[in-house]
Amino acid sequence: MSNAILREAYLALGLVVILLGSMWLATGSFPPMVVVESGSMMHDEEGSVGTIDPGDLVLVMNPDRKDVITFVEATEEGNENYGHESHGMPGDVIVYKKNGGSDTPVIHRALLKAVYNESGGWDVPGTTLVNVNSVNWILDYQCPYHGGFYNLEITNWEPPHEGYLTTGDNEETNGCKIDQRIATGDDPRQGLRDEFGNPVTAVKDEWIVGIASSEIPWIGAAKLILSPDPGASQVTQKTWTSLAFVVAAIFIAPLVAEYIFEHRSDEEE
Repeated sequence: MSNAILREAYLALGLVVILLGSMWLATGSFPPMVVVESGSMMHDEEGSVGTIDPGDLVLVMNPDRKDVITFVEATEEGNENYGHESHGMPGDVIVYKKNGGSDTPVIHRALLKAVYNESGGWDVPGTTLVNVNSVNWILDYQCPYHGGFYNLEITNWEPPHEGYLTTGDNEETNGCKIDQRIATGDDPRQGLRDEFGNPVTAVKDEWIVGIASSEIPWIGAAKLILSPDPGASQVTQKTWTSLAFVVAAIFIAPLVAEYIFEHRSDEEE
């Protein structure tokens, strides 16, 4: 192998190390990003920049560096976090392990959090609920139902412990189906289950892997092609097309730059 090829290889490796190191320092997490595999956070059928779609790379902020702002906090007028948005909707998107397990983490929006009150009940920041035995609340979160719309409702939820209720943004698959099925009537057809088949409960702070930060669209789809998981099947045609343009640009740009450089050199001579 020639010295030129070795030099190029070391340069490429050095750039990767610098890039990953910079993202690690910026987010406090390693790995500093995750690849989105499912369509549960999509806002439309084709996907869009600014929301979380299959094949996107999402930077993950260490939860020790940032407080999670819930949907109800971001939609309550007068709250200090009123108006906060992330990835196209109010509130933060978190990456969490289902019941603290070891299967693939979920990336969904934090709707509200039950906080233990020393008097024995539960508080829900962002609402008027203080020291209640069960949580009943109608969120300003519209859901399609039988051709119409209604607001997402939490009904008679008795938290088993402190934690967050979560859901995906996709109205067709997740937007009105909370991950923790017990919070909306305990319908066994709804909600998520962990690797052992148990219903997912409220997300504890220690189960949170990170908070979704900036999105890098399309690039993660390349990983899904080689993945044994079914994530690649949910990547939209728009994403594949965009990824193809990005890959083409990566290969073409150096050739164009080299041509321009040589052309200018010839003119100067």
